[in-house]
Amino acid sequence: MIRVLIVEDDFRIAGIHEGFLKEIPEVVVVGNVLSGSDAVKAVQAEKVDLVLLDVYLPDITGVELIPKLRMIRPELDFIIISAAVEHDVVSRLLNQGVTDYIIKPVKKERFIEAVARFKMKTKRIGDAGDFDQALLDRMLGVPAEAVRTSQAQTPKGIDPLTLDKVRNTLKPLEAGITAEEMGEQIGASRTTARRYLEYLISENEAIADLEYGAVGRPERKYFMNRNN
Repeated sequence: MIRVLIVEDDFRIAGIHEGFLKEIPEVVVVGNVLSGSDAVKAVQAEKVDLVLLDVYLPDITGVELIPKLRMIRPELDFIIISAAVEHDVVSRLLNQGVTDYIIKPVKKERFIEAVARFKMKTKRIGDAGDFDQALLDRMLGVPAEAVRTSQAQTPKGIDPLTLDKVRNTLKPLEAGITAEEMGEQIGASRTTARRYLEYLISENEAIADLEYGAVGRPERKYFMNRNN
């Protein structure tokens, strides 16, 4: 269930928005307030997931109110619904990480789409175990074409996600790592790990050196190329 607080100083508009919300399953309005001070009290008293926020309120602006509400409930998300289109105002709100921004007068379809998108994002986060790049791309709205282009930049047999895992494992290792050790780190065979490490060398991201032990053959050790 998504719990929504409406913060809007025009009670008629607030009523219209509340009516829209009633058409969206698993969404409930926990409050409908006219001012910033009342919004603070509502967030203190109720569990709120999403705030529908007007920018210009009688006692405070939305730009100033968002940090106050997040101090009470850091996980709060906001959809701005306002006639404010000034560059300074809109850019500051976007930089505060609002989920969406709808310019008044609001079209019902756009309103419902924004709340439904937030609801879907919340469900995906709740259902996810460990995140992978594909899931994050979908949640962050990365176009599928951009993902395909990124994946196409690596040759056949080199998976971009595994490559990132190898790269991130190698980066902090000042003493380097062998292919066998890398395989253990990423849950792959020595041969697979070597293939990815050698690919990084071909891209000038990594270098290799032979390490001579007291007994046996020298081992090939891999290091990030820190001269790039």
